[in-house]
Amino acid sequence: MKRIIYSCPYVPAEWIAAHGLQPSRIIPDPAASSAVRRPADCRKTGAGASPIGPVEGLCPYVRAFLNEAINDKRACGVVVTTVCDQMRRGFDVLTRQCNIASFLMNVPRTWQTFAAQKLYLDELGRLSLFLVRLGGNSPTPDALAEVMLQYDAARRSIRASRAYLSARQYAEAIAALGQEGPAQGRKSEMGRGVPLAIIGGPLTRGDFDIFDIVEQSGGKIVLDATETGERGMCGPFDRRRLHEDPLTELANAYFGGIQDASRRPNSELYRWLGHELAARAVRGIIFRRYVWCDTWHAELQRLKEWTDLSVLDIDVAGDTDTERRRWQNRIRAFLETLT
Repeated sequence: MKRIIYSCPYVPAEWIAAHGLQPSRIIPDPAASSAVRRPADCRKTGAGASPIGPVEGLCPYVRAFLNEAINDKRACGVVVTTVCDQMRRGFDVLTRQCNIASFLMNVPRTWQTFAAQKLYLDELGRLSLFLVRLGGNSPTPDALAEVMLQYDAARRSIRASRAYLSARQYAEAIAALGQEGPAQGRKSEMGRGVPLAIIGGPLTRGDFDIFDIVEQSGGKIVLDATETGERGMCGPFDRRRLHEDPLTELANAYFGGIQDASRRPNSELYRWLGHELAARAVRGIIFRRYVWCDTWHAELQRLKEWTDLSVLDIDVAGDTDTERRRWQNRIRAFLETLT
């Protein structure tokens, strides 16, 4: 099956799958992707495309995503959105570096108007044309509804697994849903610790170590509000609306249901956080941001003013080995202040 890769949670996996293609949301590995070469599809002649090295001002997450996209031999197309300015810039790098079919999906920053909702629906229509050109089939409403029900059931199963998976296993199960289908998590001994939340943009594969570091330091992440985690999951579908108009319900669940710091206004993000932080008795927040991410950097001060909880700011530059040691010391000291 032809594979379509993407990163942004506003790209509905159901829409790609309903076209008969395989959706694959990349959780990039900066260390692995920088060392691989893709021999086909690239404009550069010779042995293949060289990995994209450090580019001034380019986020390490975006660079890792681009390298995986270039090196993925199974991918026939890449979908990038305008939610992240860095990723938008990365799209230009991608189209220059490689011949793999690429699609830039416009996701409105504003969300309260009918015009914004219609624009998102129109972008799904434009994405459909892109998928059909790559060999997909335009889905009937019934076919789309069937796929939506399958993904809805998978998300319910993952949410139910939070009761018996470790924090890391739960986070990885959420990430796996957008990659190769839901992960089959095994039951884990549930550790006790100071309940924390982690908030911020997307994680790379190496970043999942932070869940282990927290537990080794006497804490436990009970709310994964990163883009890769629970915050990036759309809510349950309304079954009645799903059968009446599945595409509109799909758009409502994704565009209307996923909260992000990039939204204007982003009041719904804080409404969601307020509910989840209280429901899980969170005592402290790890605010994880990339050094180059202006959106989340600007959100740090607002979060501190909004919440009474202690906030630990962790900025990430991309060197996972060095940063792991720094995370350990800072997280351990942070938890000591909460006990």
